[in-house]
Amino acid sequence: MEELKYIIVLGDGMSGLPLEALGGQTTLEYARTPAMDLLAGKGEVGLACMVPPDMKPGSDVANLSVLGYDPAKCYTGRSPLEALSIGVPMEASDAIYRCNLVTLTEEEPYPQKRILDHSADEISTQEAAQLIQAVNDEFSSETLRFYAGTSYRHIAVWKNGTILDMEAPHDHLGEMIENYLPQHKMFREIMERSYAVLNTHPINLRRAKEGKRKANSLWFWGGGVRPELENFYAKTGLHGAMISAVDLLKGIAVGTGMEVITVLGANGSLDTNYAGKAAAGLDALLNRDMDLVFIHVEAPDEMGHQGSVPHKIQSIEEIDRKIVGPMYEAMQASGIPFRMLVLPDHPTPISLRTHTKEPVPYVLYDSTRERKKIGCYNEKEGEASGIYFSDGFRLMERLIEG
Repeated sequence: MEELKYIIVLGDGMSGLPLEALGGQTTLEYARTPAMDLLAGKGEVGLACMVPPDMKPGSDVANLSVLGYDPAKCYTGRSPLEALSIGVPMEASDAIYRCNLVTLTEEEPYPQKRILDHSADEISTQEAAQLIQAVNDEFSSETLRFYAGTSYRHIAVWKNGTILDMEAPHDHLGEMIENYLPQHKMFREIMERSYAVLNTHPINLRRAKEGKRKANSLWFWGGGVRPELENFYAKTGLHGAMISAVDLLKGIAVGTGMEVITVLGANGSLDTNYAGKAAAGLDALLNRDMDLVFIHVEAPDEMGHQGSVPHKIQSIEEIDRKIVGPMYEAMQASGIPFRMLVLPDHPTPISLRTHTKEPVPYVLYDSTRERKKIGCYNEKEGEASGIYFSDGFRLMERLIEG
């Protein structure tokens, strides 16, 4: 028999909590997902806890788990993983921080402002690069430097710095920022001064005229140090490729020696190029001799943070219709045996607009061991199955070993 191929399709934040507006269903339950349901009928549905009990439910920790890495042993912070993606030089003694471009209200003194948007209307990478250049011109020094990333997500490197506990902006949308500002004087002052630099920047004045939110303040969080991750091929014996629009997942791939595949039009939002990601994944498996592809879609998470029920449902249905279904059909037509794992990394409930630690539902399909029954893929079916991975990083072993 030919060697198996492996597919992971991850809808970031795809699971959630029941909503009254949906008759007590979650967005995943409510969404029409015939391809995922087909896999559920022919495969295995279960639950997996991707976030260890004493760790925060971030996409960094959770996606390391999905790839089979125990975050309790290897996690050194979110920002260094993103820094790997954009080629930021890092020394072992550096403290690496995520630096968002956020939208704050304009009327109040800085500490009394509220966070309107952690992503500044998902500002374009091109616009953001100009704003980060202005930030560098104003604040960079021998000990602190800023690096432009993707959209609102950027990196600050503090030479010989320390790791400080700072709040994530998407956890405090709509709230007054006073109680969430950094205690460290340097970071707090730079954030406050950044408002004066950014709020009247030509880029933001133009955005305001276009009806878009300004990216009018920096926000530091997610500190960490340079990671040392085991090579994915050495760990699994599989040549793996990552397809994602966000620096975090690309950085995990770089850190683990996986190939990063860039897809034109993939942007981490609702209008990402779903079909392009599926096509790139199939090309890697069928034409370029890759053993495993990991297709990450950020849209459900972003829609969860925005609190948009219809858009989160839409993103889930797009993943099903444009990625899961076409990849299943193409692999079946190829005659090559394969396994496909579909899951979120963590829940991002609409009602909370942030990440939570509940176990996530997964569906695992093996083309060589098909079952035949009517199936559904959602949180309730995962729980009803009785299959539960308390150490979510062991789900990768299940995928590979069967």
